[in-house]
Amino acid sequence: TFGGNGGSGGNAGLLALGASGGAGGSGGSALNVGGTGGVGGNGGSGGSLFGFGGAGGTGGSSGIGSSGGTGGDGGTAGVFGNGGDGGAGGFGAGTGGNGGVGGNAVLIGNGGNGGNGGKAGGTPGAGGTSGLIIGENGLNGL
Repeated sequence: TFGGNGGSGGNAGLLALGASGGAGGSGGSALNVGGTGGVGGNGGSGGSLFGFGGAGGTGGSSGIGSSGGTGGDGGTAGVFGNGGDGGAGGFGAGTGGNGGVGGNAVLIGNGGNGGNGGKAGGTPGAGGTSGLIIGENGLNGL
């Protein structure tokens, strides 16, 4: 009846200073009438020092008359690095899924961009916040 949810991306280990977080898996599609698309997995967090957050997974498509899955959220960056982008909402044969939220930067880095809302009518995700010292906020999804 429902599309399966995507798995979350793995977090970079604390000693993996430059590693990025893993990307979230995509949500599964629901082929039956009324089935909701699966939720995209969240991106993993970046390494403790230099690491980018992983991107959120895309939401799954829905069956007729239901909602697309929500996109996964982007992962948080390490101290120096960019937040991961939020995943796009899934296509809805009723209502589109909402986009995921962009991951936040910590000290120096840009926030991740929010995911786009799924067709039709999904709400875009918000961009992540910039690092405290240098960086730009992520863009909101469309």
